[in-house]
Amino acid sequence: MAQKKKSPQKQSAVLNRRARFDYELGEDIVAGIALTGPEVRAARENHVQLKGSFVTIRNNELWLNNASFSIRLQQKGEPSARSIDTSPRKLLASRKQIDALDAKKQTGMTIVPTKLLTSGKFIKVVIALGKGKKNYDKRETLKRRDQSREAARAIKNV
Repeated sequence: MAQKKKSPQKQSAVLNRRARFDYELGEDIVAGIALTGPEVRAARENHVQLKGSFVTIRNNELWLNNASFSIRLQQKGEPSARSIDTSPRKLLASRKQIDALDAKKQTGMTIVPTKLLTSGKFIKVVIALGKGKKNYDKRETLKRRDQSREAARAIKNV
């Protein structure tokens, strides 16, 4: 019997671009996420938004809050009907990682999700420790980005 060849899955990730703008990010940790079937389908179809989401520690467990999953409804006559679900979801990390994050959180840092990785068999979330930026830091970031864009444009035109 001939074996079926699996089609290679494309590398896809949902990014939280706002996190890099609002926070000075530190070390990254990759954690699993507990999802139901429709939530997995939404994640594989990139119908997830991490903007405004954050991670909390409750009962020595990590919870992803405010991440919106656009879940497809199974109704006749409406093939593309979707519902947005923002309920908290449990993150799967080792005890050592959770304790380290809790210690850093006590010093005033925030735990922010930066990516949702859907390549391969499992769905993972990349979380990072971040310290909130002030408004003048954000303006400085925009100014630096504009200057580098202008410099690249000038080099290209020469």
